[in-house]
Amino acid sequence: MPSVAFYTLGCKVNFYDTEAIWQLFKNEGYDQVDFDEQTADVYLINTCTVTNTGDKKSRQIIRRAIRRNPDAIVAVTGCYAQTSPAEILDIPGVDLVIGTQDRDKILPYVKEIQESRQPVNAVRNIMKTRVFEEMDVPDFADRTRAFLKIQDGCNNFCTFCIIPWSRGLSRSREANSIIQQAHQLVQAGYKEIVLTGIHTGGYGDDMENYDLTDLLWDLDKVEGLERIRISSIEASQIDDRMLDVIKRSDKLVRHFHIPLQAGDDTVLKRMRRKYTTEEFYNKMLRIREAMPDVAITTDVIVGFPGETDEMYRNGYELMRKIGFSEMHVFPYSKRTGTPAARMEDQVDEDVKNARVHELIELSEQMQLEYAQKFVGQVLEVIPEGEAKGREGSGKLHGYSDNYIQLVFDGTPDMVGKVCRVKLTEAGANESQGTLVRVLDENLKSAAM
Repeated sequence: MPSVAFYTLGCKVNFYDTEAIWQLFKNEGYDQVDFDEQTADVYLINTCTVTNTGDKKSRQIIRRAIRRNPDAIVAVTGCYAQTSPAEILDIPGVDLVIGTQDRDKILPYVKEIQESRQPVNAVRNIMKTRVFEEMDVPDFADRTRAFLKIQDGCNNFCTFCIIPWSRGLSRSREANSIIQQAHQLVQAGYKEIVLTGIHTGGYGDDMENYDLTDLLWDLDKVEGLERIRISSIEASQIDDRMLDVIKRSDKLVRHFHIPLQAGDDTVLKRMRRKYTTEEFYNKMLRIREAMPDVAITTDVIVGFPGETDEMYRNGYELMRKIGFSEMHVFPYSKRTGTPAARMEDQVDEDVKNARVHELIELSEQMQLEYAQKFVGQVLEVIPEGEAKGREGSGKLHGYSDNYIQLVFDGTPDMVGKVCRVKLTEAGANESQGTLVRVLDENLKSAAM
């Protein structure tokens, strides 16, 4: 039986794409083996290019695969493959480079290379691609949340970001194909679906009279689906129609990830973000009005070129005023090929690090404050498995609909089921709870 080993770098979308490629190999009778434990006939590395370090890490992993089995076919896909195919083919031992499209042709290429042993560069211009590449993932190793990719690419061209060049422009998946896959996932036992993409909120930008709001209402009707989560959405994409779904849908969870990136208008402008701090702040108020107690998490880039102490302070105050329930904080890192990397006034690394630490502290404080609001309340949690590092202790961990990580006593058969858990003690990264009860499928309507 031929074997294949995968290595994925980068974001959730890449992990989704790897799962989709695995389905293709599985259907051809391949066996999946561990990348580092066993030798494989085919190695597939799904690369990331979001930072210069992403490129470097990708090259290291490619070389590792070549060393593992010099006779194997080494195929490289993903964002770094899309932007720098020649650089990758220069590595002796690479057989196939395929970018962020045409992944369904990987197996025919592999067969061709097995016969000819000639390296193939199968990368095409992504900027010309206007159609979403359909790749189904019927099931995930992590059994409790299913990811459903609805969109690829981005039209924003923020000055710090290389992704439009590696993923192309925004393309949406056909609605009926998404709904069909949602039904399949529910049948496979998933209660929660996370809608994901490169620029998920841009879903429908390339369609006539159909957008993310329409899709959410259509998913709302999927029988047996309990939770819909959006992996990330821009503040500007949450309009009045979307606020109406947020207010009325039973399935949309109380959690949104909305990237702020910077809390100062000058910096936002230089980043080429499409909102002011005032617009962002007011949108957060409207979301909270539509959905009280909602958790809003965000991304922040610290030390963008030209960010003065005053601009950074403005951001700090804004973040505190908004009261995010968690922030992902990144120091700005130069990405070769982007306008921001060529900007003159780069910020000193020490200054960046000091700001990063301060914002991480703020994030933990806000996380704790958010969790404290729910002490004594009963939340719905879908346990993901045993609490990490405490295997065998009878403790489970999982996320509530509003993204609080709870640890509580439970049994393995509860994993993947909707449980009611009372939050007893709030913490910054995880909170403690006690199980009230497991919602039985049949009693669901009675219990509501």
